[in-house]
Amino acid sequence: MAPDSATPNRQVLVRPALYVVATPIGNLADVTERARQVLAQVDLIAAEDTRHSARLLQHLGVTTRMIAYHDFSTGQQEQALLTRLQQGNAIALISDAGTPLISDPGYGLVRQCRQSGVPVIPVPGASALVSALSVAGLPSDRFIFEGFLPAKAGARQSCLKALADEVRTLVFYESPHRILASIDDMAAVFGGQREAVICRELTKTWETVYGDSLAGIQQWLRNDDNQQRGEFVVLVHGAPKTAGQDIDPADEHVLQLLLRELPMKQACSLAADITGRKKNQLYKRALELAVVQDS
Repeated sequence: MAPDSATPNRQVLVRPALYVVATPIGNLADVTERARQVLAQVDLIAAEDTRHSARLLQHLGVTTRMIAYHDFSTGQQEQALLTRLQQGNAIALISDAGTPLISDPGYGLVRQCRQSGVPVIPVPGASALVSALSVAGLPSDRFIFEGFLPAKAGARQSCLKALADEVRTLVFYESPHRILASIDDMAAVFGGQREAVICRELTKTWETVYGDSLAGIQQWLRNDDNQQRGEFVVLVHGAPKTAGQDIDPADEHVLQLLLRELPMKQACSLAADITGRKKNQLYKRALELAVVQDS
């Protein structure tokens, strides 16, 4: 028998708390019934853009009052929301699209609530990140989400160079006016043959999922200006593992730092405690690094 919480159309009863509510990333039919009920019952909705969210609330028939809460909101605004929550209000936090805090505002408020003992309740739903991973056909068991790359070319290239040896699938968000420049930089840093998938306008009328090499995606974007419009999720296959490399670059960095100061066995033992990896795996890699240094 399914748990009671899974009963279809069960009436949601909100309580004093901050509800982090996911909203559709394009298709309004993707909103959940639970999200609709929470938005209708809370005392206040803190929205990234009240004008944008007003269309969603109108579609849902929700008349709850909204206030703006975005990246430029002050500490005073966060404190005012926190005070209302402490006084027993129920408040919903929504972004323009998808799950709040995933490259969207909300971190400061959620952190203050948790530190103050105010309940924070997730109302899950649409996420461009998860949607893209589910259809890209790239390894999804382990991935790294980088959000939006820096707007300036130099900073963007530096960020990509730091990820050049990352073996996990890389996931980025990108805007239409920077998509081509970002793909150009990825091809230059990762190599034009690196496999990638570009997801454009997910769940919307002109949804496009296109996979190719980075060089192929460069050409595809240049051949059709229409493909440079909309909102993008870019997924890049992780770097191929070097011979014998079975650990992440971050874990290997820990090992290398310890090897500079400690005997090999002691360094591997401590690295295992820090990273959670097996000691013999780290010891094998330490021997490989020693051979490279001696050659």
